[in-house]
Amino acid sequence: MSKILAIAGRELRSYFVSPLAYVVAAFFMLVAGYLFSLILYHTKQANLQPLFSNLAVMFLLITPALTMRLLADERRTGTIELLMTSPLTDRELVLGKYLAAVTYLAFLLALTFVFPLILAVSAKPDWAPIWTGYLGTMLLGSSFMALGVLASSLTANMIIAAMITFALSLVVWLLPSAGQMFGGSANDVMTYMSVINHQENLGRGVLDTTDILFYLSFIVACLFMTVRSVETYHWR
Repeated sequence: MSKILAIAGRELRSYFVSPLAYVVAAFFMLVAGYLFSLILYHTKQANLQPLFSNLAVMFLLITPALTMRLLADERRTGTIELLMTSPLTDRELVLGKYLAAVTYLAFLLALTFVFPLILAVSAKPDWAPIWTGYLGTMLLGSSFMALGVLASSLTANMIIAAMITFALSLVVWLLPSAGQMFGGSANDVMTYMSVINHQENLGRGVLDTTDILFYLSFIVACLFMTVRSVETYHWR
């Protein structure tokens, strides 16, 4: 566990010593604040469900930028060989990288806690859908991050890694639309496999273990494939 935390700490420091973390955070809060003000103006309700849907779109856009360098840059600079020869397992390396990305994601979401506090001052919000909405949004973002780590392990080119991340995230987002073309059981399977549907359920205040288990299974599957991808580095 200490090795995982060491890798995660190293990655987090690399985030915050570069302008990337601050630019992304500023962009995130600027857009989120604007959307929150629009929601208050148009709905006049103490409801954050529309905001969670918009945050999901933002994660779709910023995840590639946050994950593209995690493993791809290590391969590009050659530092991956040092990590491969260190007393560090492939699983620890992948989990450390992923933990750093998810921690930064949690940091971004924590910045938005000011919005429910504003609602609490001006109205009496229903807190249950707010907390389940945050849970769903965090799990959705964590799933995108897992896809991003996987994509970053497949190439040494950060731009290609970002493009793969965006493409894969968009595919699992739009699965229900694809399922409608087939209908029947295929539609049911594709709808279930869509990452956005489960987030919407939690955003409505429906705390269903099926949704949580889906996200956890999705994340584990992506990280498992990432570990297998990193194992191939030893053969090259």
